[in-house]
Amino acid sequence: MQHSWTISAEVSGGRLDRFIADQCEVARNQAQRWITGGYVLVNGRPAKSSASLALGDFILCRPPTKDQQGRLEPEPGPLDILFEDRDLAVINKPAGLAMHPGAGRSKGTLANRLLQHSPEIAGVGGPGRPGIVHRLDLGTTGVLAIAKTEAAYQNLSRAFAERSVEKTYIGVVFGCPKNSSGRIEASIGRHPHRRQQMAVRPDGRQASTSFEVLDQTDSIAVLSFRLDTGRTHQIRVHSKWIGHPLIGDPTYGEARWKALPKTIARHVAEFSRPALHAWQLSFRHPSRGDYLSFEAPIPEDIRDLWRAVALRPLPEPLLGPTRPFDSSAS
Repeated sequence: MQHSWTISAEVSGGRLDRFIADQCEVARNQAQRWITGGYVLVNGRPAKSSASLALGDFILCRPPTKDQQGRLEPEPGPLDILFEDRDLAVINKPAGLAMHPGAGRSKGTLANRLLQHSPEIAGVGGPGRPGIVHRLDLGTTGVLAIAKTEAAYQNLSRAFAERSVEKTYIGVVFGCPKNSSGRIEASIGRHPHRRQQMAVRPDGRQASTSFEVLDQTDSIAVLSFRLDTGRTHQIRVHSKWIGHPLIGDPTYGEARWKALPKTIARHVAEFSRPALHAWQLSFRHPSRGDYLSFEAPIPEDIRDLWRAVALRPLPEPLLGPTRPFDSSAS
């Protein structure tokens, strides 16, 4: 069922949630859920529950079906915001935070927090994934761009698809590559037997990763990875394929810590997530077109791991504050 109204002088100035609740004869908190879920549009765009109605506004309400009512709900939770304007937000994702609901997980995700922070993004992008243009794995930390309008979503999605977005990661791996830098060209596809995993396969999709050794010990090394493609688990799969899996990776890693000296083996064995961080992200602003670059500071657990094993801090370029963006927008 669909309802529509044009705001008259008698109701102008009132709140959107009160208007929907009165017109549809539902509780106000129900109206707020519809609004947050993107089922109510004001002049063709999502709005906040507290939006003030103006004379002549066109309100469209498509109440959700029973199936739809179980969809994403806003939830409070911290967001480490590196940058935000009316088109996009750039955040520093923590470890352990899932991107969006999935099998066995209906709440407690980044998508829930994004809806709480910016209800207007409810209708942006795919269902249940408001504003999410690209993804980071559950255990991966770092910089992430979120679209806040449909136009920004389309422009950023196109930029990722055309590979015009520059993505650099920092990872800590077992051993050290023989060459100080290199390029991994190895197609990636679904694992033939373990369907939740990816693997290097000749019939997979083309995948390319460049790497550089930033520092090393006899046992582990810290590498930068630059993605030229964006395949699922690409860095994790490519690292394993060249014989240097990420420390802490429960899926693609290995128990090589057992062969390490006892003085450092414990620190490596106890690292509880893939030692991977999305460090830098650069792209053109989706509406203005100017070039933006962001850095998410290396998290403390990776710094502590390196310090415990290498007995020195990470290289200086990795320890500085977030690089300021060169932009006039805010």
